[in-house]
Amino acid sequence: MEAVLLHFSAKFNALHLLLLAMCSLCRFIQSPMETVSLNYLKATSFDFDGFSNLRESTSTASLDFGRFVFNFPRAVFRPKTPDDIATLLRLLSASPSSKISVAARGAGHSIHGQAQARDGIVVEMDSLPSSITIRKLVDGEEGFSYADVSGGALWVELLEESLKHGLAPRSWTDYLYLSIGGTLSNAGISGQTFKYGPQISNVLQLEVVTGKGEIVTCSPAKAPELFHAVLGGLGQFGIITRARILLQNAPQQVKWVRAFYDNFQTFSQDQELLISMPDTLDYIEGFIVLNENSLHSSSIAFPSQLDFISGLRKDPSKVHYCIEFAVYDYRTDETFSTEQAVEEVARKLRFLRPFIYSAKVSYYDFLNRVRMEEMRLREKGVWDVPHPWLNMFVPKSGIHHFKNLLLGSISHQEFEGPILIYPLLKHKWDMNSSAVLPEPSTTSAAESVVYVVGVLQSANPSLCGSACLFELLGRQRQLAEAAAGSQIGAKQYLGHQPSPSHWRKHFGGRWERFADRKWRFDPACVLAPGQGIFVSRSSSSSSFFF
Repeated sequence: MEAVLLHFSAKFNALHLLLLAMCSLCRFIQSPMETVSLNYLKATSFDFDGFSNLRESTSTASLDFGRFVFNFPRAVFRPKTPDDIATLLRLLSASPSSKISVAARGAGHSIHGQAQARDGIVVEMDSLPSSITIRKLVDGEEGFSYADVSGGALWVELLEESLKHGLAPRSWTDYLYLSIGGTLSNAGISGQTFKYGPQISNVLQLEVVTGKGEIVTCSPAKAPELFHAVLGGLGQFGIITRARILLQNAPQQVKWVRAFYDNFQTFSQDQELLISMPDTLDYIEGFIVLNENSLHSSSIAFPSQLDFISGLRKDPSKVHYCIEFAVYDYRTDETFSTEQAVEEVARKLRFLRPFIYSAKVSYYDFLNRVRMEEMRLREKGVWDVPHPWLNMFVPKSGIHHFKNLLLGSISHQEFEGPILIYPLLKHKWDMNSSAVLPEPSTTSAAESVVYVVGVLQSANPSLCGSACLFELLGRQRQLAEAAAGSQIGAKQYLGHQPSPSHWRKHFGGRWERFADRKWRFDPACVLAPGQGIFVSRSSSSSSFFF
């Protein structure tokens, strides 16, 4: 092969060098590794058409849900076992001269290219067998019900399998078509977080391939430093190939409620009241109602709430707010009524009378609610568009200021997408994990409350071109930096910092521990170059195409 390449004309030198490097790598990594280089080298001729095919073959691994950062990898790796991943990482970490880095890609739902690896190798986690094993606790047996599930499996797959046993995980994300390993590498939050903590607080055990290529089974009792490092660790310390997820009995139905407000202070105070009622409520979220689209995009389960639009039209400049809460119906206690529970809760709230709406749906449909919205957007052709999202953790003391900054930075009537806002409790998080929440400025109990704010904006290319998109991203950057200042003290979630120094500021007092863990588990900085936290072996600069 090398002899053939050496006879190429000079105009193919760049391609020649690329193929040599990739071919060299393939000598060491045998089947079942499948890289685009192996497919490419089988071509009958080597020309620029072939190079185009190479780029097309890696195009899926060069984009994500954000659709504004495109980093083409050198190769795509589709492992069949964790041993394949370990072999790859051992070879790369043991080669100081190698410039190749590795990113694990689950469902590709990152926003800023975090799961991409420019000129590196992307590991497609969905190629691992999607194995799910349920262990249900029987009467009189001590311990927990749990699921052992592969890291590349989707949460919706775990839900479907666990429901067959009358069980389900306790903590979720709003969207279920995300990989197990992907959300556990961040945190995994939704309306259940106030009650059970994030998904990373509901894990019993992990199987991890470290950056050094070691396969380690870890838990709070066994290799706890690695266990806590990987949870919320942004892929920096290892690749999650298997997780043991805590399960509980699954409800059969859900009473789902929405109530509307025209005053932010009343809205936020009522939300904080609701998170103090974990024995009654099972889910609490909320969102800002900027325009009619805010309701149309979430009206599938609540068609009756659209009568609220007439109120919006009276004063289009007025902002409203919606609290969303749910009560689970387990049907194990004949004296318990979800309707009665909702009535008792509603009497304590100060929403705009009579604007309260409810629906009773199956547990599966409730958890899979965003999928319905996805199907609607796909039918309209506006799902696969750029998503310049911004997610923040904002301390209670700064939420009013942040809300004002946010509303001052967007166009109320032109904004496309939901803006989520709801509180959670910090003490439900294991602070040994790598996840970062706002640091307390005081010792008051109020500092235990942190708000999730998700600015989930869509940018339809037909209405917002490249210049518009860059403007949105710049505005978000300014908002995030202002919110991270001492006056608010917010932290980004699922975000991307512009430089390693910004990352150090983001981690604050937790930086030294984070960096120490990096040198311990991935000293060659092989993993997750797309995050841009450490100086990677390959270029971490991004390519933008619109």
